[in-house]
Amino acid sequence: MNIRSIPRLAALAVAAALTTTGIGSVRAGGEVNIYSFREPDLIEPLLAAFTKKTGIEVNLIFAKDGLVERIVAEGQNSPADVLLTNEFGLLTLARDAGVTAPISSPVLEASIPAVYRDPAGHWFGLTRRARVLFASKARVPETAISYEDLADPKWKGRICSRSGQHTYNIALIASMIAHHGRDEAKVWLNAVKANLARKPAGSDRDQVKGVFAGECDLAIGNTYYMGLMQTNNEQPEQKEWAASVRLVFPNAGDRGTHVNISGAALLEHAPHADNGRQLIEYLASAEAQTIYATVNNEYPVRAGVAPSATVAAWGELKADAIDLEVVAKLRKQASELVDEVGYDEGPGS
Repeated sequence: MNIRSIPRLAALAVAAALTTTGIGSVRAGGEVNIYSFREPDLIEPLLAAFTKKTGIEVNLIFAKDGLVERIVAEGQNSPADVLLTNEFGLLTLARDAGVTAPISSPVLEASIPAVYRDPAGHWFGLTRRARVLFASKARVPETAISYEDLADPKWKGRICSRSGQHTYNIALIASMIAHHGRDEAKVWLNAVKANLARKPAGSDRDQVKGVFAGECDLAIGNTYYMGLMQTNNEQPEQKEWAASVRLVFPNAGDRGTHVNISGAALLEHAPHADNGRQLIEYLASAEAQTIYATVNNEYPVRAGVAPSATVAAWGELKADAIDLEVVAKLRKQASELVDEVGYDEGPGS
């Protein structure tokens, strides 16, 4: 697999960037070109298995942001066949930008539940992850905590969070707007800000580290980070962080926990469209879904594929049944609320 890591590119630099990456010359044959928001290390086992099974070589460009804008700027000259995303909002962003192509596939329709795929075939969910709470085993006896509870003054100075503008938190805040309306969600977010232990910074894993270090008692994060920490043999200190917390599924007793998805879309000007379709169908297969579950500790979308033993040990996930499209449409409002309450300025600001 050919992996290239790139920074965010301005639209006017796209032509030059294609020349320097070399991917622009890959236009035919047994290969597929991927633009990916997903970290290469997380998907390399899947792509290697796909190549072994099909003989189709994979060329991968990874970037943390800017890929949809890049595809728009490239237009019909884009070399990309498939977009892989780490978050649902990016799938709808690509679709609404007009850069995706519909796939009519009985394989995908049979593999992926309707709630996790676009009715017109423009995007397909591949894995699920829940936005949960990591609670200190030593300092938090509560086992049932809702998102709404995070606004309770009893948590003042006890919550760690990454930036409110991070895509995972934007989706969670958008879901709160969907359930409670903008005004009530703003009151809630302002109260959560007041309960923060420190200015938001770092990754989800850094928030768990904060609980381990005694800087806070609750951390907001995605489930699969717990799995990554629990199985991290290269950085064993992360196993200690994970061992210091208990995973709590918010709202498990009522509407369910906020769930987001990673996913894939075939691109409008894909030079290897058939290979792109084959890749997406493979990623929805039982084999690939099992790899997702065991290697990344993500929840499969395909029925009949069990979560890993690590994930199963956390307890049952009851997912919020709200339409993900509804949440995606509220992302802009969520981002505006983060700025309005000054969430990223931290408590006391």
